[in-house]
Amino acid sequence: MALTLKLEIATPDAVVYSEDVEMVTLQGIEGQMSIYPQHIRLMTQLVPGEMAVQKAGRQDFLAVGEGLVEITNEHVSIVTDMAVAADSIDEAKAEEARQRAEARLRNQTSSQEVASVNAALARSLAQLSVRRRHRRP
Repeated sequence: MALTLKLEIATPDAVVYSEDVEMVTLQGIEGQMSIYPQHIRLMTQLVPGEMAVQKAGRQDFLAVGEGLVEITNEHVSIVTDMAVAADSIDEAKAEEARQRAEARLRNQTSSQEVASVNAALARSLAQLSVRRRHRRP
């Protein structure tokens, strides 16, 4: 039985993660789930928030946006609009993006604009949450 599974995360810009890992914890549309090797096949929607990746006995954290997740017994493929490692998040820029999105929400009229701004707001809130939870002293 395999002790690891291959995690691949792709954004519109690049493949941002491609490693063998021991476990992945993410927020799906039905709630939080942890994925281990030999998981049953599953497809679900990824919800913006925090993703934890366990590799070599240590955990790394990423902020992720909306997306799709495909799980097999030895592979997790994620296509998302954002994936940023906790250590790479610029808190000041994420806070600016949050403030801009909230200001735009107050001034938007069309439902398409509201949906777009809500998505941007969710991405910035995910980054802020992950960065603030995993600050290193």
